[in-house]
Amino acid sequence: MGNYRSEIESKEGKEFPSFTYKKVVLEPAYDEAKENFVDYMMQINIAHLVMLQEQGLVNDAEAQKIGKAISEINREFYKTSSYDAVYEDLFFRIEHDLITKAGDIAGNLHIARSRNDMGIALYRMTIRKKLLKLMKALLSVQESLHAFANDHIETIMIGYTHTQQAQPTTLAHYMKGLIDKLDRDFIRLQAAYKTVNRSSMGAAALTTSGFAISRERMQELLSFDDIIENSWDSVAGADYLMEVSTAVQLASLSLGRSVQDLLTWATQEFNVVKMANPYVQVSSIMPQKRNPVSLEHARSLLSTVVGDANTVLTMIHNTPFGDINDTEDDLQPYLWRPLDQLSGIYELFASVIVTMSVNKEGLEKRARESFANVTELADTLVRFEKISFRQAHHIVSNAVRALDASGKEKLSDFTYDLVNQESMNVIKRPLTITEEQFKKALCPRNFVELRTILGGPAPKTMINSLSKSRSRVTASNEWVDKKIVEIEKAEAVLEGFAEQWRESK
Repeated sequence: MGNYRSEIESKEGKEFPSFTYKKVVLEPAYDEAKENFVDYMMQINIAHLVMLQEQGLVNDAEAQKIGKAISEINREFYKTSSYDAVYEDLFFRIEHDLITKAGDIAGNLHIARSRNDMGIALYRMTIRKKLLKLMKALLSVQESLHAFANDHIETIMIGYTHTQQAQPTTLAHYMKGLIDKLDRDFIRLQAAYKTVNRSSMGAAALTTSGFAISRERMQELLSFDDIIENSWDSVAGADYLMEVSTAVQLASLSLGRSVQDLLTWATQEFNVVKMANPYVQVSSIMPQKRNPVSLEHARSLLSTVVGDANTVLTMIHNTPFGDINDTEDDLQPYLWRPLDQLSGIYELFASVIVTMSVNKEGLEKRARESFANVTELADTLVRFEKISFRQAHHIVSNAVRALDASGKEKLSDFTYDLVNQESMNVIKRPLTITEEQFKKALCPRNFVELRTILGGPAPKTMINSLSKSRSRVTASNEWVDKKIVEIEKAEAVLEGFAEQWRESK
């Protein structure tokens, strides 16, 4: 035991951090931090110094000296630096360099501030930008779907329920359903953004501070929309991470269902859509193949997004309500990755949609030959024969069964005489509708054009529905753009303070 312990001590060292702790924890965390946090950390430093000076907690001369040191920090150096165990993390490395530049007075930059409230602010500032990028990508998908749907308002197709032919509809009707799902995904992401974009600054380690700081000023300078009032909640309330991960997970699951539909529709058997050449791959051995690899990878990566988002929830599960590492450095990349990855998948999906072609003639031919049209025949019998829907349903259903029993499978074999015969069996009289009315009732285009009520596939209804939805997309884009501009303006103000310090003598 003694020899083994000596070997471990020789390898690990006797001071913090041990070799293994550095390799497994600190170095990976440093690499993530330098890639994501350098600019935000400097923005927090600038904002905190401005606030301390305004509150009289550092005098003008001290603020000038500290500010000049901040302005002279070479951010690009840190973004490409390697981990140095002399400094525990990026925060301490930058603090050391500020003190080296400005002297011990730079230590006052940490008045009424902890790595706890600062770390949470860094996470939130990182996530909010990734969320805004994701929402823009989602809206670009909606714009692509709108363009596609408007081209296919009259493209007749069969709709499926329980994976079986159900009723005629249009391709635009399907796509509008997907647009509406994306609306709800946007609303969830928007709500998550509102939860994320709240300031933890001023909470310090846990209980705020005895110094008369202004949390409100920090909120304003860092372009947060609100303050997390309770200081314990500020450093412990990881539900913002769970809300984002859940919204991203739901968005991925939702999009994945339609990706699966498109992959099915792209098969030769379905022959609904054909993807453009840039999005298909030819087999290395089978020259006829057009493999829809773009959507296959999208489906696979969506599953990765779901998995990473679930990792966030799992890491938080059963942790105490307090400042704890489980919700901090180790967890953050598992949230950043799905945010970035889903943004890319949205971009790919939008491109695939607007460039794919549709087999309109084949879709309508399939619809004209489908028994999915007989629902409207039952409705027609209710309208013109003045019978109950259940009676009409029996007439049509019995006629379909009789045809099936005879071994015939084509809608063209479903004749006026056959249905009239079943009418005699059910309501004890022949039909009063004409054979022309009968044939019209079995026309899929007539089926669609009759569905004019809210949410239906009729062309006029669909045009109005798409127009209203397009207005929502425009409003959503304006909201995202406004948030982006607000953050950019705040960043410009902070850089303005740094420029003043830099130019001072």
